[in-house]
Amino acid sequence: MNLTLSQRLSLAFSLLLLVCCGASAWLQIRANIMHEKEVVQGLSRGLARNIALDAQLMQADSEAQPGATPSEGLGPEAVRRLFGKLMVVNPSVEVYLLDNDGRIVGHAAPAGHLKRDHVDLAAIRRFLNNEALPIQGDDPRSEQGRKVFSAAVLRAGEQKVGYIYVILQSEEHDRLAARASASSVLRTTLWSMAVVASLVLVAGLIAFRLITRPLRRLTATMQQLDTKADELVLPEPQRGGPRDEIAILDQAFADMGSRINEQWKTMRQLDHDRREVVANISHDLRTPLGSLHGYLETLSLKDETLDAASRQHYLGIALAQSQKVGRLAQALFELARLEHGSVQPELEPFSLSDLIQDVFQKFELKAAEHHVRLMATLPHPAPMVRADLGMIERVLTNLFDNAIRHTPAGGEVEITVQPAANGKVTVTVADTGPGVPAAMRENLFRRPIALQGEYRVGGLGLLTVNRILQLHHSKITLVEEPQLGAVFRFTLDAA
Repeated sequence: MNLTLSQRLSLAFSLLLLVCCGASAWLQIRANIMHEKEVVQGLSRGLARNIALDAQLMQADSEAQPGATPSEGLGPEAVRRLFGKLMVVNPSVEVYLLDNDGRIVGHAAPAGHLKRDHVDLAAIRRFLNNEALPIQGDDPRSEQGRKVFSAAVLRAGEQKVGYIYVILQSEEHDRLAARASASSVLRTTLWSMAVVASLVLVAGLIAFRLITRPLRRLTATMQQLDTKADELVLPEPQRGGPRDEIAILDQAFADMGSRINEQWKTMRQLDHDRREVVANISHDLRTPLGSLHGYLETLSLKDETLDAASRQHYLGIALAQSQKVGRLAQALFELARLEHGSVQPELEPFSLSDLIQDVFQKFELKAAEHHVRLMATLPHPAPMVRADLGMIERVLTNLFDNAIRHTPAGGEVEITVQPAANGKVTVTVADTGPGVPAAMRENLFRRPIALQGEYRVGGLGLLTVNRILQLHHSKITLVEEPQLGAVFRFTLDAA
């Protein structure tokens, strides 16, 4: 059967409830029967003793008659007459005379009703030893049945001659009790069981519905899960209050769904960025490769007609284009190694001012060609940082290269170092160029190249800078300074 969890739980609960009600009804009836037997046996405990006393008196009277013997006083006919009178007075009992071995030697049962000729004496001994009631003994009128009884020792003078054995619930009693049970007790029990079962079933089903409501809501939400959707709509989880397993599961799924949404958005953005990387890298490679191919083709076709100066001019242009392609390929390879995680920073303490001086020397000629002045504002004493020296040199190199290229003649590129809180050192690189257009700032550190007319910003250099600083548990930010151009800032751990 294709049933939901709530339906299976309700069905299992209903079956278990019916079984429990049936067992409870059986135990209740059983307890009532045993209680009745205990009461009857307790009230009739002395009945057999009184009958034994009457039998002993009858035996004494018969012995007192001239010519009578002791055995004749308790002969079968005398016993039958005595027991018959007792059973007429109390129809709910059956009286038997047993010898010392438990064999039935006297009774008042109609012909054919007696099914046994012997009674086990163990139960009689327990009864005479006053053990806890009820105690059941063999029923002479049943081959396997056992009933509560009363028993007493029968004596002739000082001699033990047998037992008076009284079944306290006769055949007639059982017949009337069965009829009354079928008509009243059983019907009342069944009705009470049905009422209780119905009430408990209704309450249980309501409780199941209330308990499984968060689970049904969670199931409905999971059915909405579709990786093609832009975002999974999640219900607000229940905050605070008692937290059961389903509520915890609901909260865990809501958290998982939120993470999936964020990861899905990130994957979509990464895929979009990857496509732009391929497109932009292809654009940057196509221009120098096309130029390189054109000049090489010119040299090949016009080799015989070109003079030495023209040939060297074309070769110089081709060489410059090939170097541009080489630098772009090297930058792409470096970025790929950083993204893959194969390169990890080797942290060491070093002087940041010494590193800045080395970078200034590297760009001194290029800055002079562009008529750009390099400046540095450093605190005293010179700060020490703990980082990978080669990687941080790469960061400053990329930032200075971008700043010099985008700063007009007569402008400045300045680096500022300031101690910050929590054991950090803040580094700021600013230029007096046109700055970064607003449309490009959001994806400046995610996309390799952004084009705005003739303005080019970022490229693989900023992506490399961002990844290196991420490996140092830092990040680079673009700071808005109205009187300056592009201002980049990042922090390093102080040594």
